[in-house]
Amino acid sequence: MSQLTSQLSSVDTVFLNAETGTTQAHIAGLAVIDPAACPGGRLTPEAAADLIATRAHLAPRPLRRRLARVPLGLDRPYWEDDPDFDPARHITEITLPAPGDDDQLARAVARLHERPLDRSRPLWEMVIVQGLAAGRAAVYVKVHHAAIDGVMAAETLAALLDLAPEPRAVPAVADAAPQRAPRRRAMVGSGLARIAAHPVASAAAVARSVPRLDDVPGVGALPGVARVARLARGALALGTGFGTGSGAGAPEAEPATAPPTPFNRPIGPSRAVAFGELPLDEVKRVGRALGGSVNDVVMALCAAALRTWLDKRGELPDEPLVAGVPISLRLTDRAGDGTDSGNQVSILSTPLATHVADPAERFAAVRADLDRMKGRFAVAGNWVRDVAGLVPAPFARSATRLALRAAPLTGLRPLNLIVSNVPGPQFPLYLCGARVLAYYPVSVVTDVSGGLNITVFSYDGTIDVGIVSCRDLVPDPSELVDHLHDALNELKDLARD
Repeated sequence: MSQLTSQLSSVDTVFLNAETGTTQAHIAGLAVIDPAACPGGRLTPEAAADLIATRAHLAPRPLRRRLARVPLGLDRPYWEDDPDFDPARHITEITLPAPGDDDQLARAVARLHERPLDRSRPLWEMVIVQGLAAGRAAVYVKVHHAAIDGVMAAETLAALLDLAPEPRAVPAVADAAPQRAPRRRAMVGSGLARIAAHPVASAAAVARSVPRLDDVPGVGALPGVARVARLARGALALGTGFGTGSGAGAPEAEPATAPPTPFNRPIGPSRAVAFGELPLDEVKRVGRALGGSVNDVVMALCAAALRTWLDKRGELPDEPLVAGVPISLRLTDRAGDGTDSGNQVSILSTPLATHVADPAERFAAVRADLDRMKGRFAVAGNWVRDVAGLVPAPFARSATRLALRAAPLTGLRPLNLIVSNVPGPQFPLYLCGARVLAYYPVSVVTDVSGGLNITVFSYDGTIDVGIVSCRDLVPDPSELVDHLHDALNELKDLARD
């Protein structure tokens, strides 16, 4: 068995280590479905379990994999097949009381999203929600971020969903010997060898990281860091360097400092969830009229909605917010080894022009900031992997949790929030014969990234918006959905002028 494909990467392990009593590191999706075409007009846990049993092998990281820990935490965990894997053990069903409206669904999803996954089993679960109004149902699926990134999540959805109500035939797979993690003695030996080699690997990671320190959210704004990074990039340009691909040639950008907001305080364990839709054709029309992309419009809508929300509370900062935008390294072909080595994701940190009152000027500022930061990311975007590997495995858990606890206590705010725009298919999909009417992402909040996360997913002509927050800090994120609609109307008026 290849260690490369079975062991968690350093980035995967960060997501495991980040979990605390207030932080859960799973990502989820909420599919609202029309189950009319299902047998009996109802999607059942049994039907879902049968589907997963026949298609689990199609997922990019098989849904039957569980964690295998290395003794004494000497190394990163491994993935292995669960010998007792049964999809039915991961699927439950709840029924909303009448009237089964969207507010009830949002509250139910928030409670589900607060619960940690069982690490003794494969790290996913599905909840079928019955009793929605108008004969609808919903399917909430969460997967630990250690097991999957955004691209892998999309590929998993493609494996489970169909293009027509009639499920496609999937060829049976011959039974194979379960893939097992190395024996404990081999794990310990490999872990000790990695610890012995870590100073060399860490030195190389430091060398690659120094020229990009000002790209690390929060770190780049610390006194002297930007100057050190610029000097390192200058050394690279002179050929005296720190290795290749370390940020030489990246356009210079002044590191942004995230201002204080009501959602940048220590988070609690409770979550609030809201969801809504924006018409994709109108967003595209606005983008064409104003000379921007769909992503530019989405970011400008978020800036306007956040500005309104903060201003109503007398909490609007004089400077822009700082948003973290997840970027897949798979799509930029910088995964390193070209193989499926787990999470291949980084964060683009960009100003979000909430301080600009005029809608036209705000849109122009958002677009310009995104273009400038994407220019830097194109050269220096893979810092996450290097930073994640700086600490040896035996100390990584403590270091990650210390960083999470220290951020709110020290006042260090790397980001104000996460904003993510995920393109999806523009045609209807089906689950066990049920048409998927909408698909709302539900992501992660942390003390470091902020107690608010806005993720959008374009699907079948709409932009489906999923917002999750710390309930103590943003108790009703549905207000932000309303502000997004107001912001789109504002830009539509601007586009007509």
